[in-house]
Amino acid sequence: MKNLINPAYLSEEKKKEIRDTFTNAQPCKHIALPDFLLNEVANTLYENFPKLDTLNVKRKSINENKSEEYHLDRYHPQFNELRDFLNSPEMYKWISDVTGIEGLSSTYDSLGSGVHQGGPGSFVDVHVDINMNPAAKLHRRINLLIYLNKHWKDEYGGALEFWDKDVKNCISKVMPYFNQAAIMVTDETSYHGYAKINIPDNESRKSFYCYYYTPAGKDFVYRDSRFKSRPDESMTKTAITEVKETLKINIKKFLKMIGVKSLDFQDKNKK
Repeated sequence: MKNLINPAYLSEEKKKEIRDTFTNAQPCKHIALPDFLLNEVANTLYENFPKLDTLNVKRKSINENKSEEYHLDRYHPQFNELRDFLNSPEMYKWISDVTGIEGLSSTYDSLGSGVHQGGPGSFVDVHVDINMNPAAKLHRRINLLIYLNKHWKDEYGGALEFWDKDVKNCISKVMPYFNQAAIMVTDETSYHGYAKINIPDNESRKSFYCYYYTPAGKDFVYRDSRFKSRPDESMTKTAITEVKETLKINIKKFLKMIGVKSLDFQDKNKK
């Protein structure tokens, strides 16, 4: 299969450099890689990115406002070609090499890969992700996000923010610039999200996502996604968020205990 990553990222020396930066990042392991895909691949994805209203999954609540889609056969063939590459043995080895996590792989369902998009006012509040793919019984370890926003201006906002474990301070940010990838660990303290964007009506925040997993071992403990309010949020929103998330988690625990699968069990809270 043809490699779709910028060749500059493939040497053993560069992979070690990426791994060192990723491992030492704060507040959680992460890294930003500009010019991640081959130029022709990134341009084709951008030029053929699906219209916002064609994405079937709408995530709209007090804590998020964005859309997503993983049925990529509806769109330009380059989307499926990228998905296939991200699911190839070559990519599995590369992502394991640069993160230090052995045995990573992905899936072809909604918790595997697809596209995210947000129009004016889009946001995703600070959260940690669900730590497994329930259907595949796999332990979620790594998020790969590839941004596809040409002409993105800093004043639009939309940076992927990384917060400390108490969600008191934003420690690091990755801007969603064109063909920039963000690779991040997904654990119980990797709080991340993006604030409400301020963009023209004809603009949107676009990304391609892929999530990587390892087998869920005998000591694996399921953890649901959880939103947290930023320090500058209103007391009302903070209280509503805490009650909503506590109820969600406890209800899912109860349903799991009695053997009933929640309809919203595959809650992803994407970036």
